[in-house]
Amino acid sequence: NAYAEQWDAAGLRERLREVIAIDYPVDEWAKEEGIADEEILERVTKAADDLYAGKREKYGPEIMGQVEKAVLLRTLDNLWRDHIITVDQLRQVIHLRGYGQRDPLNEYKTEGFTLFENMISKLRENTTAQVMRVEVQTRPADDMLPDEDELPMMEAHHIDALTGEDELAEGPLLTVTPGKTAGKMDPKKPDTWGKVSRNDPCPCGSGKKYKHCHGAYV
Repeated sequence: NAYAEQWDAAGLRERLREVIAIDYPVDEWAKEEGIADEEILERVTKAADDLYAGKREKYGPEIMGQVEKAVLLRTLDNLWRDHIITVDQLRQVIHLRGYGQRDPLNEYKTEGFTLFENMISKLRENTTAQVMRVEVQTRPADDMLPDEDELPMMEAHHIDALTGEDELAEGPLLTVTPGKTAGKMDPKKPDTWGKVSRNDPCPCGSGKKYKHCHGAYV
């Protein structure tokens, strides 16, 4: 309820820049004839609401909701750890209040509650400051996938437990171009058989295993 000339308008303007990233001429507003502190508060609140609404419109409510949740949880985690350390330090020295004829238990409860309120205040301020400054960078889904020619070549191996040979590493491979199909297999033309496992029946139709037939010559 102080007079306008007693307001710390410059300090308020600096705090607005720190907390909600708004630089408004509060010191100029304070010089207006008949201005009241309620009107200053109303203008600042509207400016903050407009800034936040612009971010929600730019990034969408869903993305902003995720950002707010992530910022809130990270900030709370940091502040809560500091709060636990401070309360533990208070617990270790609170008994000294007894020398001043004060009840250590009541003192511990009072100061502990004050520390908790301060933590909540910092949580609101720090979360607001980060959310107001956040800039979300999105990438198209296509940019997250590697190009087809950048994918590594796939190889298959199977070691025969008896012979120690790699059954899938032998024999010719059919090269199949994407979008095309391999040619029809001809039992009389081994170059059309593609990859044949050593334990599979020989494509020539002999009834023998490939490793005991044409595979024996590869």
